Amino acid sequence: MIRTPVKNNDNQTQSVGVDLDETLRRNKKVLIVDDDPDTVELIKRILRLSDFDVASARSGMDAISIVEKIQPDIVLLDLMMPEIDGKATLKKLREITQSPIIVVSALNSKDNIVDLLNLGSDDYITKPFHRDELIARIHAVLRRSKLLSVIDGVSIPETGLTINFSKREVNFQGQYVQLSPKEYELIELLARNIPHVVKYKEIAEEIWGENSSYVKNRIKYLVHTIRNKFEEIKPGIEVIITADRVGYRIQTD
Repeated sequence: MIRTPVKNNDNQTQSVGVDLDETLRRNKKVLIVDDDPDTVELIKRILRLSDFDVASARSGMDAISIVEKIQPDIVLLDLMMPEIDGKATLKKLREITQSPIIVVSALNSKDNIVDLLNLGSDDYITKPFHRDELIARIHAVLRRSKLLSVIDGVSIPETGLTINFSKREVNFQGQYVQLSPKEYELIELLARNIPHVVKYKEIAEEIWGENSSYVKNRIKYLVHTIRNKFEEIKPGIEVIITADRVGYRIQTD
């Protein structure tokens, strides 16, 4: 930003005037939660060079306090920390913020990753990571979090899916989709939990009030019929994603 220099009575130069276009632009705020100062400093440099504003917390308890204070647009969360670990921190953060959370950890167990995604994390990056991968993952998660909200529902431009909860209407690629009551209840449940996976057990108990092998098969059948209806309108777009042996989620990429 260029300021106009002027001289005061003491012949000292000072700057006046503000570029409103500059001040109206707000950088995205990232909170880094990690007890390793070297890692924090490295990630801070990477993010600042990519035009993010950054803050850091060295523990889960600090993270909770800072989130309430600055309302970050996204949180990068390490797992191995003092006081409370990353999983416990994730649970507490999910109670106070809807900001996207990316877990950044050296632990790469598939079961561990699935567990964290089910707890409410939006993505998982394994250390060591490449700078470009980190920035790309952050941008991807931020794009997903900017799902266009309608008065009472969701709209996902990436797939052309719109769901109006109060009218119980589903539109795909601009066309109305005729769904059975159970089909609608299933897709609404997935939509209300975007971007997270909804487990088979949760779907069964929410829609049928019971959890059994019969109900699980019914869920799979309903997902199949819903997918066929979308496929008839516009082939090749995957609206409902299967989380292997876990459940389903709505596609937001």
